Amino acid sequence: MVRDDLHTTVPTYFRCPISLEVMESPVSLCTGVTYDRGSIQRWLDAGNNTCPATMQQLPTKELVPNHTLHRLIKIWSESVPTRPDKSAPSPQSLSRDQAEQIILQLEIDLKMIHSTPFPRFYTIDHNLSVLISFVNEGCDNRKVVTDAGGRLLPLLVSLAGKKQFLNDFCLLEKIILFCNVILKNRVKIDSEGRDNAMFPGIELGKYDYKTIILTCLKQGRLELRIAAVEFLELMVKHLGSQMQQSSLISEDDEMYFELIRLLVSSNRNSDALEASLNLLSRMVVFKKNRSKMVRVGGVKALTKALSEPELSPPLTEKVLKLLEIASSCREGRDDICGNELCVQAILKKVLKVSDAATELAVTLLWSLCCFSGDKRVAALVTESSGVAKILLLLQSNCSPNVRQMCGDLLKMLRVNSKGSCLSCYDTKTCHIMPF
Repeated sequence: MVRDDLHTTVPTYFRCPISLEVMESPVSLCTGVTYDRGSIQRWLDAGNNTCPATMQQLPTKELVPNHTLHRLIKIWSESVPTRPDKSAPSPQSLSRDQAEQIILQLEIDLKMIHSTPFPRFYTIDHNLSVLISFVNEGCDNRKVVTDAGGRLLPLLVSLAGKKQFLNDFCLLEKIILFCNVILKNRVKIDSEGRDNAMFPGIELGKYDYKTIILTCLKQGRLELRIAAVEFLELMVKHLGSQMQQSSLISEDDEMYFELIRLLVSSNRNSDALEASLNLLSRMVVFKKNRSKMVRVGGVKALTKALSEPELSPPLTEKVLKLLEIASSCREGRDDICGNELCVQAILKKVLKVSDAATELAVTLLWSLCCFSGDKRVAALVTESSGVAKILLLLQSNCSPNVRQMCGDLLKMLRVNSKGSCLSCYDTKTCHIMPF
């Protein structure tokens, strides 16, 4: 039998829905679906009582030879010139039908993991690689995969929480990457911002995601560390406190340490930086967690990131937001106020990045100078030409909130300014804390 290769177009109905190979001995189940005898026999021998393609219950497991299809395949095979055996089609050459067949094969293999003593991990690994590459080719391809996400995601999320895959970081990385593809592109979210229908039957308490993620962060290569952090952030996004409470992930000091380590060692890798910032932002929503981030060097790490000259506006805003959150706890305020580089980096972002970054920077300065009354920060702002920046900002088209904070800052900084620029400036403002 001639196997298909890159130069041969195989009719879809000649392929077994399980193996995706040209069928040598096609047999039909009572559901009307035809499989290669060897593939369907292995499925049934594993104790399954459903049709793999339709998932219908089988009243009978009788296999009926499909002689007509067998003859058609034989005629087609003899008409195709013999060529050396090739690997599977490249992701670029996959048609929608081929991708859907690979997805079906992946689903079958994932379901068989718990029902067979010899799971087909090699096939799972290969099909995940093909589908991940396929998805990266464009929006239409992503839709093919995400349309099947409701079936695949629960199976993959369950695998990602099993410690047995810590012995195979390569496969674990592909499992996590494929979960991320589906999670990023799923749009069926309920009114509370969560999509519990995406995870039917999954009891998160049964899985040790904390150990899995921490091990990836400690021992994995940079790509796996980024993927693991993105996976956890997306899971928290879709499941909220249910995921955060699983294994008490958000309360683990080690988790904060590893996230800060990734942030510091990102080597200007924007993906690593963004993944760390996104997950930290979700974890420090709870006030009790903010001091944990600060204690493992959060302020110093955020200062280093904020000082990067090529930091993008969206990432700059995320860093400033995390610093603002850190300033709401005593340890965070002390670290920021005692870090001259941090205060100067915040001041440099005023009028330099975006309106959102300017407002966040002004809010931080107001919080430290006016709300907390820290004289060290007031002195630094005055010495670093902060007064001129604030006056310039007042003349711009800034929001009423920013304008009022600037007025309060000028009042506070007046006593620290020896110049004449403030001698004739008077502001009569009362202010409400902006957060």
